[in-house]
Amino acid sequence: MITAVTRAGAAVALFGAVTAVANRLTLPRLEPGTATTEPVTVLVPARDEAHRVPDLVADLRAQHGVPGMRVIVLDDDSSDGTADAARRAAAGDDRIEVVRSTEQPPAGWTGKAAACAHAYRVAAPAADTGVIVFVDADVRLAPQALAAAVTSLRRMGADLLSPWPFQVAGSPAEHLLQPLLCWSWFSSLPVAVADRTTRPSMAVACGQFLVFDARAYAAIGGHAAVASSPTEDLDLARSLRAAGRRTVVAAAGPLASCRMYLDRRQLTAGYTRWLWSAFGSTAGAVAVLAGYTLAYVLPPVAAVAGHGSVRRWGLAGTAAALVSRTLARSAERGTAPTGSDAVAALGHPAAITEFGALTVASLRARREGRTGWKNRPLP
Repeated sequence: MITAVTRAGAAVALFGAVTAVANRLTLPRLEPGTATTEPVTVLVPARDEAHRVPDLVADLRAQHGVPGMRVIVLDDDSSDGTADAARRAAAGDDRIEVVRSTEQPPAGWTGKAAACAHAYRVAAPAADTGVIVFVDADVRLAPQALAAAVTSLRRMGADLLSPWPFQVAGSPAEHLLQPLLCWSWFSSLPVAVADRTTRPSMAVACGQFLVFDARAYAAIGGHAAVASSPTEDLDLARSLRAAGRRTVVAAAGPLASCRMYLDRRQLTAGYTRWLWSAFGSTAGAVAVLAGYTLAYVLPPVAAVAGHGSVRRWGLAGTAAALVSRTLARSAERGTAPTGSDAVAALGHPAAITEFGALTVASLRARREGRTGWKNRPLP
């Protein structure tokens, strides 16, 4: 019985490794491209981001190859002087407009969705054609990033391109958990297949950096279509696919990066906000966490404590997990796998365990009505 269970876990991990190898070879990547002459409207929703928005504004001012760029920074009722910090960083650049809003999200809306919709209204009607880009304030962009994203969107014939930024990690908790964001789809979804279908269940998106065909965004109703979603990025992609439109994902490192959280406290609050919704239901969360435990916690235990065939299967499963996590991290960084990636991957069983604990905490917080973000409850 123990051998059969360990073999099953190793088989799942091996599937993840094979999928990761395929994605490492086929995943599209943002590459510095030619200039674009079409209008590009960049919308930056920012709430209490005075310490980070100046860097993004500076990055946007330095963009090459997007002469039709217009930027709207929406200060979403911040209490830390975000609007003033953004205006100082803009330094009178007439391509950048900073708007201070004190509106509260309408009933049934998340703060993020409401801020994005407000920024879009400010930008209209100029945003009705060309390309709309949503960028979070904690994203950093290389000077070629926007031109590369727009040319990739058009070259791939997509209605939404999600350039996946490299997830920068500082604290030990970030190094442990942040790589899971990319790994979770990189080791389970063959992107070459997903990009050729419009099945909503195969959508991948990262709300840190989203690049839309403007008419396609308007056709689905924009963020109003996902007003209450804590994972509005995925649900926007799913809405587009449900309407028969194409969405694609591409690795964006080293042209784009993001440090979402600065310490364990922020990370815990951030994951607790949305993990309850990640798997469709409590039963779905239980099933996924059971599968993760089977594939990525049991094999390392068997490799250390087992004997004979149990140990051999445990070693195989552990090696497969190291491969999938290392390849996912190198793909999002945009470099060949490094020794540090492999060493960090040794913590994968601990990362899966911590991920499970955060999911349980998120489900409990949701049940008790305690989910929220930046001093706003989720609807």
